[in-house]
Amino acid sequence: MNLELVENDNDHTEKSTQKRYTNKIGLILGTTVISGMILAAFLLPLPHDPFRPDPWTTLSGPSGTHWFGTDGVGRSVYSRSVHGTKLSLRIAAMVVVITIVAGATFGTLAGMGIRIGFIRVDDVIMRVMDGLMAIPGFLLALSLVALLGASVQNVVIAISIADTPGVVRIVRSSVLSIKELQFVEAARAIGANPIRVVTRHVMPQMVGPLIVQATYIFALAILNEAGLSFLGAGVPPHIPSWGNMMGENRLYMQVAVWTVFFPGLCVAITVLGVNLLGDGLRDNLDPRLRRLG
Repeated sequence: MNLELVENDNDHTEKSTQKRYTNKIGLILGTTVISGMILAAFLLPLPHDPFRPDPWTTLSGPSGTHWFGTDGVGRSVYSRSVHGTKLSLRIAAMVVVITIVAGATFGTLAGMGIRIGFIRVDDVIMRVMDGLMAIPGFLLALSLVALLGASVQNVVIAISIADTPGVVRIVRSSVLSIKELQFVEAARAIGANPIRVVTRHVMPQMVGPLIVQATYIFALAILNEAGLSFLGAGVPPHIPSWGNMMGENRLYMQVAVWTVFFPGLCVAITVLGVNLLGDGLRDNLDPRLRRLG
């Protein structure tokens, strides 16, 4: 019996070590990929104007002059991809900030059980969020952009509105659990006002989950922006973005696959890097997963 316990202990220790090593590798890879994309977006030179067409080099393959080839009107796919990196990262960052701030605010108000007269704030907020969540996020964003018009600002607003309900539900459930903990009840017992309870005791406990959720929203925002632009309902066509590039050149896929492959590769690499970073942060910030690991 003792020998079996020792063997099980050794197996558990070995699996824990392997899992921690895998998580660390994923975190390092994700950080490296995202850092590389940020550096590429803001530091790499653009050898060709991403906006200027050149009819003499239409659909030229990758070469020393045009590293990623050219598109249907002779514009450099490399220069447009780098420009699209900057745009996609900026849109995703703005979506993350708006979504996390709005989600944390409404989720905290809902979870704290605040009343205004006979009306529970929780009921009002969550019924609105349930209504938004009844519509698939991408279709909601597509409808909002169609209503507001195609622009970078409207794409950010539409994606933020579509992603906020999920954050609200996560924050609300966290607040409902945290406010029942002993140290929160002790703060209330000594007369701490609700604002102090939220800012000093509740919100700090949600930093880890919100950081992890931010990485998920970042990746989803990149995919949604690319999807909207691909359909012609996102970023205006004259602005280079990964989705616009794939949408404009989808007719040339059979004869010039590079016009779609390289922007699509940028989307895939960025989303993969963000997901790896999010998984690594989740495993390192969640104490329960650390104990299980």
